[in-house]
Amino acid sequence: MKVTIVAEIASNWEGSVTKAKKLIKECKRAGADAVKFQVWRASDLYDKKHPNWKQIKKSELTFEKIKQIKSFSDRNNIDFFCSLFYPEAVEFLDSLNVKMYKVASRTCLLKDPYSYETLQQEAITRKPIIISMGMGGNKNKIKKIFSKNKKIFCYCISEYPTEFSKIKWNEVKKYDGFSDHTLGIIAPIVFSVLKKNQGAKNIIIEKHVKLKNSKGPDASTSIDTQQLKSVIRSIRTLEKLNI
Repeated sequence: MKVTIVAEIASNWEGSVTKAKKLIKECKRAGADAVKFQVWRASDLYDKKHPNWKQIKKSELTFEKIKQIKSFSDRNNIDFFCSLFYPEAVEFLDSLNVKMYKVASRTCLLKDPYSYETLQQEAITRKPIIISMGMGGNKNKIKKIFSKNKKIFCYCISEYPTEFSKIKWNEVKKYDGFSDHTLGIIAPIVFSVLKKNQGAKNIIIEKHVKLKNSKGPDASTSIDTQQLKSVIRSIRTLEKLNI
C-alpha cells in the first residue's frame, strides 16, 4: 500500500512567504509527499466586518506569492497544489503545471461566489481531483462535473478540531482519502491500518500542519512538523508490514 501524505498549510503560513518556505522545508524533512495551500480572495468569502478580517486578508495568496512558493516546492522536490475558490486561480495554477487540485468541503455546497465556475474550470484541465464533502453537497452532481477527471473522495468532518469520537470508522472505510481535522496523530494511523487490511493500493491522508510557534488562524487545529514526522514514520512502517 502507498500512502500519499499531504501537509495542509492552509493559513498557517501567516501571509509570510518566508514562513511558507520554512514550513515546506520542514514538511519535506518530515517525509510529506505534498504541501497544500488555499487560494481565495478574502472579499469573496468573508465580510469586511469579520473580527479577524485583517488576519484573513493577510493570508490571501496572490499569484506572485504562489509563483514563489511553487518554485520553492519544486526545488525541494515536494508536490505543491491548492484548494481553489475562483476560476482565474485554476487557469494560473494550470500555467504553472500543478499536477492536481483539491476541492474544499464548502465549495461542494456551491454557495460561495464562483464555486460552480471554479469546479468547471478544474474539470476542463482533466487533472486528478481530491474532494472533501464534509459540509454536505450533492455528490452525484460533483461526480458529473468531474466525469473525465480521476477523483478521490476524502472522508471529512468539517469541525475544527474534530472530536476523535465523532469519526464513524465503518463509514471511513468506504473512502480512499481522509482529510483529518482531529488533534494529534492517532486518526491517520487508524485510517491507514483499516485501509491496509482492506487491501487498498493507494490512499491519501491530509493533515493540517503548522510551525511550532505558529499563531495563524488555523494553528489551534493543526499539528506541528515534529508531530507530522511522527505520524509519517508510523505510516511508513505500516506500509512495509506484511499483514
